[in-house]
Amino acid sequence: MAAAGTLLGVDLAAKAAVERYLADGQTIDLGPVDLRLGYNTGAAFSMGNGLPTWVLVAVTAAITLAVAGYAWRTAGRPSSPAVLLVGLTAVLAGALGNLIDRAGDGRVTDYLYTGWFATFNLADVFITLGAITVAGVSLLAADPDPQSHATESRPTPGPEGPRTPLR
Repeated sequence: MAAAGTLLGVDLAAKAAVERYLADGQTIDLGPVDLRLGYNTGAAFSMGNGLPTWVLVAVTAAITLAVAGYAWRTAGRPSSPAVLLVGLTAVLAGALGNLIDRAGDGRVTDYLYTGWFATFNLADVFITLGAITVAGVSLLAADPDPQSHATESRPTPGPEGPRTPLR
């Protein structure tokens, strides 16, 4: 949880710095990404832009609580891969960062501008990379042959040869 707190702090500090130093409409060119202050009153890609703020805050809070509960439960399992926990930590930190930012004034501070994609922030990067990590771990851990563990219906070889189940 300390890692999530650290990422959360970095996200909120970046948002505060951008609001302070780019409030006059200034853009800083960083190559493939510019720093340009913007605000999003909707959810991802401005979906839900017309919804009341309390709805977006409530839905975001519910999702964040679900992620936190899943992360807590997963962290308590000794068999959980460390990379899964890293992914969940990133998703949780990003969700909390955007939730805290939105709760103040109903909008999320965005500042990473590409010119060809939606403007986003560090919390969005955490959520995206964390979700990709969680999905990747889940896909790699999936058993490609779900029947490989079902031995009850398979014939069991014995001293006199394979037996077939009784019908």
